[in-house]
Amino acid sequence: MTPQKLSVSVKGTGFPILCLHGHPGSGSCMSVFTEHLSERFQTIAPDLRGYGKSRTFTPFDMTDHLLDLEALLDRFGIDRCLVLGWSLGGILALELAMKYPHRVTGLIILASAAKPRGSHPPISWQDNFYTGLAGIINWVIPGWQWNIDTLARRSLFRYLIQQHTSTPYRYLARSGTPAYLQTSPTATKALNTALRAGYNRLLNLGDIQCPSLVMAGEGDRHITSASSLETAQHLQECQWECYPNTAHLFPWEIPDRVLADIDRWLTLTRPEGARILKMFPT
Repeated sequence: MTPQKLSVSVKGTGFPILCLHGHPGSGSCMSVFTEHLSERFQTIAPDLRGYGKSRTFTPFDMTDHLLDLEALLDRFGIDRCLVLGWSLGGILALELAMKYPHRVTGLIILASAAKPRGSHPPISWQDNFYTGLAGIINWVIPGWQWNIDTLARRSLFRYLIQQHTSTPYRYLARSGTPAYLQTSPTATKALNTALRAGYNRLLNLGDIQCPSLVMAGEGDRHITSASSLETAQHLQECQWECYPNTAHLFPWEIPDRVLADIDRWLTLTRPEGARILKMFPT
């Protein structure tokens, strides 16, 4: 299949970090990372095929995302980069590191796993009703605490968020709800097809040589922290961080702490130079 030219947001200058969003999502959802990291790096945040402004109604497979991302790196002349991926984006980050090891110098994986497992309870009509109502009100009045306490806590947001403050709900209003509305049915189908097939790449993670940082929310019901930890344990050079009282959207719940830990890992690991050191040892 021919790669799709992706809509992309590029910020800053310096060593490139490819920032990959989840499902449903868009490059805008990665602003929690790009607004901070672009002060030191060049951040590249695409809308994946079928998401945001890269919508398509042509059926595709999950592997087509990798073709699109390779073409994106070629388009910007990027030979080597760090890859930061959240949820689905984390899975794609792992796949990129396995398929193009010469291009990926480090991985930051958030709320994701090479063998993703969830613990989400069955969804009732009440869940959908309160989610729709709370989501619409939050879109109109972002972070309104009355809406959060009265409706959102009774909705499906209770499985995505554990710290029901205005902070994550403002991110939801700004990026999450628009991304949900812009997600193509073909993107949902591609993801569900891969999950039903029993996606599992744990045994292939030994092929990844670059340093990794795996981060998870302890209360994540969509991709459990246990499955994220399992992924971290299969990676050769990996740091593990798990945050209590958070869930799948933990980067929006505790952004300052997450960004501080990413900064610390980048400073200590220096993954932007990892490939150079391995290729030209002293």
